[in-house]
Amino acid sequence: MRFRRMKRHLASMAAVMAATASLWVASDAAYAQGFAVVPTQTIYPGEALSATQLEEVAVTNPNLAGGYAQSIAEVDGMISKRTLLPGRTIPVASLRPPYAINRGANIRLTFTLGSMTISASGTPLSDASVGDVIRVRNLDSGVIVTGTVLADGTVQVMAK
Repeated sequence: MRFRRMKRHLASMAAVMAATASLWVASDAAYAQGFAVVPTQTIYPGEALSATQLEEVAVTNPNLAGGYAQSIAEVDGMISKRTLLPGRTIPVASLRPPYAINRGANIRLTFTLGSMTISASGTPLSDASVGDVIRVRNLDSGVIVTGTVLADGTVQVMAK
């Protein structure tokens, strides 16, 4: 008789444990705040991020501060400004786009005024991304001018 009561008690405990486990799974899904991108290996400053070094994980911590990368496509090809550790979220502020122009390279300078366009060779005095305003030395005259980096790798010179 005692064995039957113990068997019923164990069966009811198993049912309670199963219900509790299903609540835990449901609560994890409820806490999921989306996805975050984390490195699978250490990434050092100046290194380009590639999809092979990254993975997307579900965010289950409701106290996690925002500003982290949420998809691999968002950060693929970006350059790290600081060391990124495996398993840690990647703050978007710690990444920069790759440089479109490198210091010392030969580039094309263009100046447009109305329908007139003047073109010359130049060398940038610093690295720059698309949209950055940089100083460039005109190779023909030696004059240093300021201009905006364009997507095609040229610099649009500003009028003084």
